Amino acid sequence: MLTLTENACSIVKRYTDHPDTPDQAGLRIMSTPEAQLAVTTADEPAAGDQLVEQDGAKVYLDAGAAEQLDGKVLDAGIDEAGNVQFGLLAED
Repeated sequence: MLTLTENACSIVKRYTDHPDTPDQAGLRIMSTPEAQLAVTTADEPAAGDQLVEQDGAKVYLDAGAAEQLDGKVLDAGIDEAGNVQFGLLAED
């Protein structure tokens, strides 16, 4: 199963912890036909999504993403321009 670094948890919560955001809001990672991954925010999971919840951060994975990310660690940071960058690490 995917796990999150402390940085990733903080960034996911920053995007989903707003007074007008539903309690189920989280980050959603989807697989694409080209075997790439797409990341969006979601008010709730889509049917069939796997939930990864860690330290209050919610990440929803579609079936393809869940398979690709099994055993990986999601990390995140903010670059010099203020853009969020996600990266994957191998689980220790």
